[in-house]
Amino acid sequence: MSGAKPEVAREAMETDGPVAVASWRNSVPEASATDLENLLGTGVGAAQEQLERNGGFLPFALVVENDGEVRLVAVTPADAQDGSDADFDADTMISDLTELLRQNRADFRAAAIVCDILLIEEDTDAIHVAAEHRDGSVFAAVLPYAANTGTHEWEFGQLAADTSEPTVWVD
Repeated sequence: MSGAKPEVAREAMETDGPVAVASWRNSVPEASATDLENLLGTGVGAAQEQLERNGGFLPFALVVENDGEVRLVAVTPADAQDGSDADFDADTMISDLTELLRQNRADFRAAAIVCDILLIEEDTDAIHVAAEHRDGSVFAAVLPYAANTGTHEWEFGQLAADTSEPTVWVD
């Protein structure tokens, strides 16, 4: 799987880990926090599974439908549609996912975009999940990872809170 990863200079929240998560959780309604945490956990788990199975993953989205069901949303890379073997453009896929989510936002109450990024300052790859709720609550997190060449296994760092802005429920 090839393609250019979005490069991100991470602006981490003041504290990483459980403290940031606990303080974030106290600032949003309980139902919204539950939806966003569900999307975060599902997104990280699905991305880890794809890494282990395929060595990488394409950007994808998850939504919590109005009935509470979690669904996967994906788009086809533009390059795959034209039949070429060119690298996919992750930024275009993320834009396409965002637009698709905006167009259908009446059908769900929360959404998350999951992508594979390069953290510039740490010089490492990471799973990035940016989740938002229709009530305006947002939460994002990054999970650094690297391949262990000795064991041929993936090693994951600490899940850390990240800054995020709404992209689906904006007008």
